[in-house]
Amino acid sequence: MSVSSEIRLGARPHPRVVLELLKPVTWFPPMWAYMCGVVASGQPLADRWGIVALGVVLAGPVVCGMSQAANDWCDRHVDAINEPDRPIPSGRMPGRWGLWIALSMSLLALFIAIPLGPWGFGATLVAVACAWAYSAEPVRLKRSGWWGPGVVGLCYEGLPWFTGAAVMAAGAPRWEVVAIAALYALGAHGIMTLNDFKALEGDARTGLRSLPVTLGPERAARVACWVMAVPQVMVIGLLFAWDRPIHAAIVTALLLAQGAAMARLLRDPKGLAPWYNATGVMLYVLGMLVAAFALGGMA
Repeated sequence: MSVSSEIRLGARPHPRVVLELLKPVTWFPPMWAYMCGVVASGQPLADRWGIVALGVVLAGPVVCGMSQAANDWCDRHVDAINEPDRPIPSGRMPGRWGLWIALSMSLLALFIAIPLGPWGFGATLVAVACAWAYSAEPVRLKRSGWWGPGVVGLCYEGLPWFTGAAVMAAGAPRWEVVAIAALYALGAHGIMTLNDFKALEGDARTGLRSLPVTLGPERAARVACWVMAVPQVMVIGLLFAWDRPIHAAIVTALLLAQGAAMARLLRDPKGLAPWYNATGVMLYVLGMLVAAFALGGMA
């Protein structure tokens, strides 16, 4: 059954289907990263709760939700192989509704970002551009197992962290904040690589060169583990250098726990990738928050 055979022109999607398209479960990482940026800035919240809440909504439901809609629209033929029950290939999201939702939310994101100031607006503009560059032709960075996860890691962890710190500082964040945000964004490349395991069959059949496709599940999993671990080792070194030994020790403990989870993952990468994304990734983001508190204390 083709994707188009289920499309009913003029029909409207049910609100539940729209919410499914926007994938609320994916909103957590950028919202968390934005709050890490707020904490890392070291600025008092006081009367800034409104702007903080606006940024959290922008990072999660709006920008991340938009990126999910754009990705599902551009991947509708791949999803017909990998996950035919998704809203678009199943026909529950009829016509071009997926595209219109993604485009309208792109504009909404830029409108919401205006009160965040030039740094917040600029970071949002970059995030929206990256979301489309990841999914849409002719750029479609998703075709590369290196560029694709890299740009997603940047948008999920680095840019929201940068934005939260910039909004609170009303200017460019300190270099220490940028360095830690960049390292966690780099490590997120490994998380995104593990996320590609669920689309292994469809990616291979449609020419998407994800790392699980090009390297095989075992090698791709080992690469992902190293990419996640090495930036955290660098974070630990920086925290020690900045005289934050307690925070460094906590991040070290979290990394060691991730190492134990990685050892289990490598026994069956394809089967255990979802399990790791529900366990090891939580340890990763807890380390982000610990590092953010360390930076906040340095302000």
